[in-house]
Amino acid sequence: MPYFDHNATTPLTAVAREAWLRVADERWHNPSSPYRAAARARLRLESARTTLAGLLGCAPERIVFTSGATEAAHAIFAHLGRTSPPAARVLVNPTEHACVLASAGAAFPGRIDALPVTADGVVRPEAVRLPLAADLGVAAVAVMAANNETGVVQPWTAWVRWAADQRVPLVCDASQWLGKLPAGGLGAVDWVFGTAHKFGGPKGAGFVKLPAQAEGFCIHPGGTQERGHRAGTEDVAGASALVAALVEAEQRKVFLETERLAWRTAFEQRVLEGVPGTRIVAHRADRLWNTVSLILPHAENTRWVAALDKRGFEVSTGSACASGQNAPSHVIAALGVDAAAARRVVRISAGWETTAEEWTALADAILAAAPELAATAPAGVIRPD
Repeated sequence: MPYFDHNATTPLTAVAREAWLRVADERWHNPSSPYRAAARARLRLESARTTLAGLLGCAPERIVFTSGATEAAHAIFAHLGRTSPPAARVLVNPTEHACVLASAGAAFPGRIDALPVTADGVVRPEAVRLPLAADLGVAAVAVMAANNETGVVQPWTAWVRWAADQRVPLVCDASQWLGKLPAGGLGAVDWVFGTAHKFGGPKGAGFVKLPAQAEGFCIHPGGTQERGHRAGTEDVAGASALVAALVEAEQRKVFLETERLAWRTAFEQRVLEGVPGTRIVAHRADRLWNTVSLILPHAENTRWVAALDKRGFEVSTGSACASGQNAPSHVIAALGVDAAAARRVVRISAGWETTAEEWTALADAILAAAPELAATAPAGVIRPD
């Protein structure tokens, strides 16, 4: 069954599965224990840390393994909240993942300022007036690398320069970027985090990259693991599988971006021509090669998901973390899309295993489902010819 919800989670790759099983079988010992077998497990963990640091371009001691991106986001903002002046504020991209918005809001209640975005959801540093940072006292600025719902790629390298000039820490959610585009250069960002299950690794494994000055950063107190940054027995197998999946993506997949982008473009053209009135969210922006958010001209997105599921295709209404909510996506709303249109958004996100033929077949399925769903569309909603 063709799977088009990779931005929610990805299947475990063969190399990640092999790495997890091998390490779980051979290096299952507690790496903090004092005997030789534990020391070998510790060496395996440090090898994974060094490899990940090399991919990002930072020192290994800046890497802390976590249970995933949500834990990392909450830990980062909790730390910033503890160590910043009482009146300090945070500048946040309004299309950030919900875990960033929630953790920033909890650590800086009433002290969150939304960054300006273009109509396509791009956050440009030149649009931020420099006196804002000086007048308010900014504890951090949060700009993700790529959006999980629209696929919009943010100019995070420009934000690195802006943050350095302003002496403001930059927090970057790289969860959707990693495994799809090269990781090199992310080590220059102050705070970076990601999670393995977005690029073929196991669930429950992630990381946070620390800045040079991160004294007192602690995810869970009460232990000396992860150089004192996180208590609890280290998941050596999970960290090893995370790194194995990312290394494979870096070495064998990310250079295929141009080819896969052409497949996505052909799909978009087929749907736009075959279902009049369809729009693509952020169609003018640079987007991930795998992601399309369609605003379809009729029927709520849940009905489209069901109709395509019956035809053998798995798509989504948007972020899996918000799929149980009745309210429209905050990401789509931040782009100025009205609530009625937001309820007709279907997110399609492919993986490296997705073929050109599957993209074509999905377009055909959408065209086939359109007349059926249009027949029950309420009056005043666009119907296809």
